[in-house]
Amino acid sequence: MKLKRRKISYERKKKLYGYGFITIWLIGAIFLFLIPMVQSLIFSFSDVKIQMATQEITQTFVGFKNYENMLTKDPNFVKNLTTVLGQMLMDTPLIMVFSLFIAVILNQKFRGRTMVRAIFFLPVIVATGPVIKVINGDMLSQGITTGAKFSTLFEVNFVENILEYMGIMNVSADFAEWLSTVTSDIFNLVWNCGIQILLFLAALQGIPVSAKEAAKMEGATAWEFFWKITLPYITPIILASLIYTVVDSFTQYDNAVMTQVQSLSQQASYGPASAASWVFFIIVALCLAIVMLIVNKFVYYEVD
Repeated sequence: MKLKRRKISYERKKKLYGYGFITIWLIGAIFLFLIPMVQSLIFSFSDVKIQMATQEITQTFVGFKNYENMLTKDPNFVKNLTTVLGQMLMDTPLIMVFSLFIAVILNQKFRGRTMVRAIFFLPVIVATGPVIKVINGDMLSQGITTGAKFSTLFEVNFVENILEYMGIMNVSADFAEWLSTVTSDIFNLVWNCGIQILLFLAALQGIPVSAKEAAKMEGATAWEFFWKITLPYITPIILASLIYTVVDSFTQYDNAVMTQVQSLSQQASYGPASAASWVFFIIVALCLAIVMLIVNKFVYYEVD
């Protein structure tokens, strides 16, 4: 007697493939994210002590004491949190406007645009691990002496050499340092715009050709086309890019709050470190909720 193999439908196969792809992510999310997240929440309400000899962890419930200490008694946490919020409010509009501006330019037809697009997206590829530290002056390759002072000195000397090459001699050190700061800020601005430029570029290329042809027949100028056609079509991507930019600003490697949390962890102050992390997490969540509530009202969703 032959057993008949049960045939699986095509739709069933697609579902199984989907479950197979997300299984690895679910396992990683549970063990590497959810469990540590719950553990940190427990630590934030506890006084955590670790016996170095036995590596035994003892927890004493202290309620909201860690939160109270971080918000009212710690002299640095509120100041660092204010600094991070101010930096986010200052950087986000600049990154969004600059990214959209560059994306509109890169969407035009010109010779070598593929290479230019690759150049603007290059920071996203190389900004990992030691590379970003080298670029920000925290370390130099091959074990050469490092530090912010050396990086600043290098930038000032580089600016002075450029000015001298252009025929501008005897430039004061203050002017060179100011110019170096400005150029460094521009570099950092471009460095943080790779993902946003890519998103905007994809959205611009998704605008129907028929809309462009209709606007051209109606005699719309480039300025009118941008405000009446381009901007409404890309509003969903603007919202997505804005959320990404806010999160990215809050999670910079040199973030003052994250640096303080890391410092507390290295001092084995796991309770205060967890409390600071959760306060920061709540602030980020509130900022994202405000962005969603405000910007979502202006988002244009195309209806088929």
